Amino acid sequence: MAVGAVIKDRRGRILLVRHVPEYKSFWSGKWICPGGRLKLGESIEDGILREVAEETHLHIKLTRPLIPFERIVKENDETKLHVIYIDYLAEVVGGELKPDDDVGEALWASKEDILRLWDELHEDTKKLLKIAGVVD
Repeated sequence: MAVGAVIKDRRGRILLVRHVPEYKSFWSGKWICPGGRLKLGESIEDGILREVAEETHLHIKLTRPLIPFERIVKENDETKLHVIYIDYLAEVVGGELKPDDDVGEALWASKEDILRLWDELHEDTKKLLKIAGVVD
């Protein structure tokens, strides 16, 4: 299960992160919203707050849950990945943006920036941003 947040700043921009190339994953090389795996016994909300703090050093306030969705990746009839995304809309309340070791880049993107970077966004991030109402 993946948990994360569509985080807005005071200007309404959305935080996007991109993992370093060495971080080999399904999301490598693409812009995504901060998040990660939920730990056993951890609440969804606590997992989101922890993942965002670990990846960005920001403190956020969760404002509204978003509709969950899933991704199933199959290769030769074998399931390689099955992710259920549980995300919230959130606002920054503190901290200073500083990408962690596994997150090589982070940027605050306006709706126009997001549309310009559209081809560099992960397919699941595009779906998430639509669910969040950031883009149509």
